[in-house]
Amino acid sequence: MSEWMGEGFLHLLAERVKTDPGRIYASEFVSGALVSHPLAGIVERSEALARGLAARGVGKGGRVACMMDTHSDHLCLILAIARLGAIWVPVGTRLLPTNLTYIFNESDVSLVVAESRFVDTIAAARPEMPMVLRNEADGLSSLLGDGALPSVEVRPCDILMISFTSGTTGRPKSVPVTHAMMRFAAEAAALAAKADPGEVLYVWEPFNHIGGAQMIILPLIRQVTLALTPRFSASRFWDEVRACQATRIHHLGGILQMLLKQPPSDRDRDHSVAVAWGGGCTSEVWTAFSRRFGTQMVECYGMTEASSLTTINDEGLPGFVGRAMPWFDVQIISSDGSRCPPGVRGEIVVKPIGKGASALFSGYLNSPEATRECLRDGRLHTGDLGEMDGAGRVKFHGRMKETIRVRGENVSAWEVEHVIEQHEAIAACAVIPVKAEIGEADIKLFVQVASDRELTGTEIFDWVRERLAPHQLPRHITFVSAFERTPSQRIMKHKLDPTPAGDWTRT
Repeated sequence: MSEWMGEGFLHLLAERVKTDPGRIYASEFVSGALVSHPLAGIVERSEALARGLAARGVGKGGRVACMMDTHSDHLCLILAIARLGAIWVPVGTRLLPTNLTYIFNESDVSLVVAESRFVDTIAAARPEMPMVLRNEADGLSSLLGDGALPSVEVRPCDILMISFTSGTTGRPKSVPVTHAMMRFAAEAAALAAKADPGEVLYVWEPFNHIGGAQMIILPLIRQVTLALTPRFSASRFWDEVRACQATRIHHLGGILQMLLKQPPSDRDRDHSVAVAWGGGCTSEVWTAFSRRFGTQMVECYGMTEASSLTTINDEGLPGFVGRAMPWFDVQIISSDGSRCPPGVRGEIVVKPIGKGASALFSGYLNSPEATRECLRDGRLHTGDLGEMDGAGRVKFHGRMKETIRVRGENVSAWEVEHVIEQHEAIAACAVIPVKAEIGEADIKLFVQVASDRELTGTEIFDWVRERLAPHQLPRHITFVSAFERTPSQRIMKHKLDPTPAGDWTRT
């Protein structure tokens, strides 16, 4: 195993400044122009922010919430929090006061650093909450401090971040992520992205999701540059990729599908991207995306609880999420606890190997029941369905809790959705179980039609009937103008109407 396993990353800041201070750590779009930040400048600004935080009473173990867009101020602030041994609490920029109240209480936040536009939202969540606000003109200049940096011992096992799971099916759980876990996440991302020296990684994902968080320290462990953009936009995506000369793009949620739904262009291959890496790419999307945009696809699987990435498919085989990372052993386990033979579905279970123990979280905050459910005998029971071939390559089949029982048959919501979203006029879709007159449940399909298209429920049903088994067919279809999504672009299913009715119902 590599010598770095079990280590953190803070010591790399000083080392890289000594050896390569002028290398570009990150670039970002400011008023439409691309601005570059050398490594020495990033470190200097993060240290000034650390002094400012210390002057406000933030010390080791203090919890600082960050409700900010994706930009260099946010990146430097996270490094500053880490430098003090404090704990970063990432907060999504689309959350409402009730969401914030839960996060502030769950993680015991003592200070919030936020974009100035969120001042009223934060005050509504907790009126007395101390805040530092960032504005477009001055950035975080009000937080910059001077003088000596506090001397703090930060260990790899210390908590760096409290990450809240997406909450697509219920209330988010809080995952403590250590400094060592973040190093594992970044090292895994470097493998998946094929982060060779000189590569430029386009970063659209928010830092409050592990998919974005793992990118923050990549320039410390590889000679690469991050190209930051405040938020994902399907219409601006390729123009920004060209402008920053990105060579690697990351996919999560449904962004590949969103990009494929954009009108074809004679510039579809006019870019420098060689690798698209991430999670949530079906074999159909894999083939369509690589053919249209000319990228090599690398598909992964993982979760925050196991330092983001658990498996990687860099073998060019559509439909697989690949083999286990070097620090994990991945098995497919049946309901009776035995190991499933090749080709048989079961739960994906992850066990660390050697120093890889540092890559596995120790349990959810304030949720002993949820911890007992997923952590058993030193193994992470993911709650995800998968199967493995004879060579140890894993296929992902969705969440076990999103299996819908229809007249005695188990239906994977994930598989149904990934068939239906192939319809050229459907921008996005989701299925949930609803109460059935006969049997355990019926399937309710929610559809967002592309802006320039029209569809009826009958047309959708006739199309899917040729592509799905009878027990996979929807009973109800409801049309929506848009879906509420998490920052990683996953649909928030728990907010969909569970009424057994729709705009169209099969008779």
